[in-house]
Amino acid sequence: MRARRTRSWLAASVTAAALAGGLVAAPATAGAQTDFYTPPAELGGTPGEILRADASDLAIRVATPDGVFPAQGTRLMYRSSDTHGDANAVTGTYLEPSLPWHGDGPRPLVALAPGTQGQGDQCAPSKQLNSLITYTPPLDLFTEYELLSINAMLLQGIAVVVTDYEGLGTPGHHTYVNRKASGHALLDAARAARNLPGTSVSPDSPVGLWGYSQGGGAVASAAELQPTYAPELTLKGAYAGAPPADLEATLEQIDGTFLTGAIGYTVNGLADAYPELRDNIDSVFNDRGRQMLAEVANACVVETGLRYGFQHTSDFTNSGEPLNVVVEGLPDVKAALADQRIGRQKPAVPVLIQHGTQDDIVPYGQGRQLALDWCAQGVDVQFTPNPTPPILPNVAVNHVVPLLAGMPEAVSYLNDRFADRPAPNNCGAF
Repeated sequence: MRARRTRSWLAASVTAAALAGGLVAAPATAGAQTDFYTPPAELGGTPGEILRADASDLAIRVATPDGVFPAQGTRLMYRSSDTHGDANAVTGTYLEPSLPWHGDGPRPLVALAPGTQGQGDQCAPSKQLNSLITYTPPLDLFTEYELLSINAMLLQGIAVVVTDYEGLGTPGHHTYVNRKASGHALLDAARAARNLPGTSVSPDSPVGLWGYSQGGGAVASAAELQPTYAPELTLKGAYAGAPPADLEATLEQIDGTFLTGAIGYTVNGLADAYPELRDNIDSVFNDRGRQMLAEVANACVVETGLRYGFQHTSDFTNSGEPLNVVVEGLPDVKAALADQRIGRQKPAVPVLIQHGTQDDIVPYGQGRQLALDWCAQGVDVQFTPNPTPPILPNVAVNHVVPLLAGMPEAVSYLNDRFADRPAPNNCGAF
């Protein structure tokens, strides 16, 4: 059985690589995108309710006599909840596979939480999925790298819904790595997919969660929130890769790397989620720091790295101290960061956590601690470290390689959960 699943994964990987390599069609028309991403004046209803929807073709697709391969997309705007539980509007994309599901029971659904895209509205996955590569001079270059994970699911006949998160595409700053907002957005994306008419997903479809890096944190949060926020979802398991469960630890490690500018995403998002902290936050930064915050608010991750990579937050603060030191003297900001800590609530489903031991962006130690925290609460946790040696430290290579290396295990793990096989648990062994 294991060999058969491995062969299935290899076939899916080869096909995904072929798709990524050359079968490129023209993107779908982008008409009325501005109107689509503007929420209605009133956000009534319940979380997961669809506010609007329209067709959304993948940039990488092949027309067949039976439809579009590997999937037909639908862009969604759905009702969700922000960090305080107030109604907000979030966008995303549902992907209906063209291949059948050959497992037992109804077709499964994976709710995919993307890794770091950026903070500009143009970075929203629901926009990027329509284009192979987008470029706006001089530095705004981006491609939707989550297509590899998406295709790994679609090519097995698993339906996928991808959230844009709060504020990515829609008005306001994207609340980057915000625990509750991102967890709510992911769970409500699954609800919206099940509410969408005319799909092969049913109310009985098992649901899995998938995410790496920023997406791993969103998955971990969603797994914790699901028992009380979305108990009706038939959640079977979750994969959280390199989850930033402790933002203070991540702040210290990411400073001075290629992704230093991503700290600006976090600061902008905190100011949006906690407006009472804006004056406090503003007092921390010098003119150069304020310029950084303004620029990254409208940038995707590649541009952010090219503009602010390998710089240090000490150059952006009035005191000349690193931001992690400055935060120690700001109890309100420190409390807001502490509120983002993941690991204090118990998921109701098994979880696979992967983390590179030499991760140069999200510290390995806090990912391992998340696994320990959940183990102590009785969760079935499979924790898999990736021991890849350091490669070009601070360039994020050691953050990206474990994502690729861990994908076969992650796919197999979710397939086993959909098949109701016993979940592995190595608590006490790491």
